[in-house]
Amino acid sequence: MHASSLSRRAVLAGTAAAAAAVSLPMVQGRAQAAAPADAGYRWRNAVQGGTGFITGVLFHPSVRGLAYARTDIGGAYRWDDRTDRWIPLTDHLGWDDWNLLGVEAMAVDPAHPNRLYLALGTYAQSWAGNGAVLRSEDRGASWKRTDLTVKLGANEDGRGCGERLLVDPRDSDTLWLGTRHDGLLKSTDRGDTWKAASFPAAPSATGQGVTLLVAAGRSVYAGWGEADGTSANLYRTADGTTWEAVPGQPRGTAAKVPVRAAYDRHTHELYVTYANAPGPNGQSDGSVHKLRTTTGKWTEVTPVKPGGATSDGGTDSFGYGGCAVDARRPGTVVVSTNNRWSLVDTLYRTTDGGRTWTSLKDKAVLDVSETPYLKWGAAEPKFGWWIQAVGLDPFDSGHIVFGTGATLYGTRDLTHWAPQIRGLEEASIRQLISPPAGEAHLISGSGDIGVMYHERLTASPSRGMASNPVFGTATGLALAAARPAYVVRAGWGDHGNGAWSSDGGKTWAPFKAQPDVAKSAPGPIATNADGSVLLWSFGAGDPGYRSVDNGGTWSEVASFPKGAVPVADPVEPSRFYAFDTTTGTLFASTDSGRTFTARATGLDAGDTEFQLAVAPGRSGDLWLSLKGNGLYRSTDGGASFTRVGSCRASYTLGFGKAAEGASYPALYMVGSTEGITGVYRSDDEAKSWTRVNDDQHQWGWIGAAIAGDPRVYGRVYIATNGRGVQYGEPA
Repeated sequence: MHASSLSRRAVLAGTAAAAAAVSLPMVQGRAQAAAPADAGYRWRNAVQGGTGFITGVLFHPSVRGLAYARTDIGGAYRWDDRTDRWIPLTDHLGWDDWNLLGVEAMAVDPAHPNRLYLALGTYAQSWAGNGAVLRSEDRGASWKRTDLTVKLGANEDGRGCGERLLVDPRDSDTLWLGTRHDGLLKSTDRGDTWKAASFPAAPSATGQGVTLLVAAGRSVYAGWGEADGTSANLYRTADGTTWEAVPGQPRGTAAKVPVRAAYDRHTHELYVTYANAPGPNGQSDGSVHKLRTTTGKWTEVTPVKPGGATSDGGTDSFGYGGCAVDARRPGTVVVSTNNRWSLVDTLYRTTDGGRTWTSLKDKAVLDVSETPYLKWGAAEPKFGWWIQAVGLDPFDSGHIVFGTGATLYGTRDLTHWAPQIRGLEEASIRQLISPPAGEAHLISGSGDIGVMYHERLTASPSRGMASNPVFGTATGLALAAARPAYVVRAGWGDHGNGAWSSDGGKTWAPFKAQPDVAKSAPGPIATNADGSVLLWSFGAGDPGYRSVDNGGTWSEVASFPKGAVPVADPVEPSRFYAFDTTTGTLFASTDSGRTFTARATGLDAGDTEFQLAVAPGRSGDLWLSLKGNGLYRSTDGGASFTRVGSCRASYTLGFGKAAEGASYPALYMVGSTEGITGVYRSDDEAKSWTRVNDDQHQWGWIGAAIAGDPRVYGRVYIATNGRGVQYGEPA
């Protein structure tokens, strides 16, 4: 996987989904009040096996088997040692709180094992809401919340640094929080209220600010990510009031940004990893240093210095990231490289305080049989990339875990490694298909990990990612309604941007040709009812293209509305539809996509967020979700639309098996009937709705796609932005 593909999830607005063109909603505020719901629904993840950036891992220093993990966009988790699973802790955050699904930092209290603190806030941009701190007295089973007046950036550069949140070692009631733009905050009432603390470094516009907070004895150290290589980047306080630059600290490019730090209480040494950029991308230099806190002596203990030559004539460039000490063995430390694409990242381990190091990658045996996608279409998986989260079990010296851009690897013997990821699902889902026949009930398209064919919902797909070609982010996914074994997909890839399948998505063949624009702007794709015609859409300034030979050749469709999402009629192979948000016009084709003409006009989408769906088995039965402007229906192929009075807002709509005795498919919607944005089902053509999710299962922003199962009444699949595919069904 390429670093550039993983960073794309920061801007959903740049990618159109197969079923909907969406952008992140710029909403703020508290979660809406509770609403009546179908209490009989059970919610679970469709298992993929991680698929997102693990930015932090924290073992509790006082409790065996207790650990926490944080992610950049998918919330926080608690490790359940009895079941070997991660338990999600922030699924209760709702639609209005979508920006809080990114976890900037977490902290535990060594003296009070049940206390947990989370600093939440995905983006620090002007369009995002402010951050918040959640505090729990029962390990995340329940929360109290304090809204901050500052913004945090859990999905921005530097998100693998930290932790930026710390319980003061002298006083459990005092907490510190390092911010990106607003310096250092302090709370003296266990996170209930926060005030700015006096701190010697002044924030700038770089968005890094305080990169880490760590306790060393009774002192607290803070890393500063905005130094220029010559000024101070590490500060400390011994009294909780006065901060000073740490004397003698390393300077220079290789020690520009302090990324992580860990304290060896046996030797009184603080280990700090550095890089020339905060990461996870952009690092090309770095170092590791230790400070003996009792004497003030600094020693460089860098395992391998970046900049050496590689066998292919390149340069071995990277930074250092993760850092963990062994609580049981003095002088035993593990650090990670980061952004080392040429020779692949590794963990270095020392047992003598950094005098000598061993690369744990060199003798590593990787077992990814539980999550085969980690091979990324290759014969063998890589040891890791984007390694900034490293944890060392304080009760088991052989138990090390490290996060990557897609999983969490763990070992119990320093040799055999496997994903320790059960229960932790972080994919950003863009498209969903539930086929009416065949082995798989679900095919999903994601950011970063392409398309997956789910033979079972309870195990990571045995085929891994769809290959031939392998995609990073999927941009389009569609099947032929009358020939469901025929499926097409589009996305970002280095070896082609589109493919087709004749066996329902098990195996794929790449398009033999593609329009030139496909490489730089792959977009949503559609296939007509019998699979004989493909329509592929691209950027807002580019025309659509049509193929009648499985992507062997393509012809421009000048009348197709530029940038629109093509939708095929499920009955008539000659019919396609597309909605132009710039003019609020529904376009239709009756000649197999050769030409498009305007039909209904004046449909205000408000912005580019909308979804056009066609009821299965019915020609011309169109449903148009226009976000806050409501839901509209046409039964005449888009010639006219009528607003559905039962909906206040509609973001995405799908269809599933009809209820017993009903003649029309069940409708599933992310939207609202009054004031509650949630997941709804209608069994009577949208005359009435039942909310099927509840206040503990909201998952932030879920506006990309929704699909009912055409073979199982009541089952619905939901695309989340950071919590994978959620599926619910009556208990």
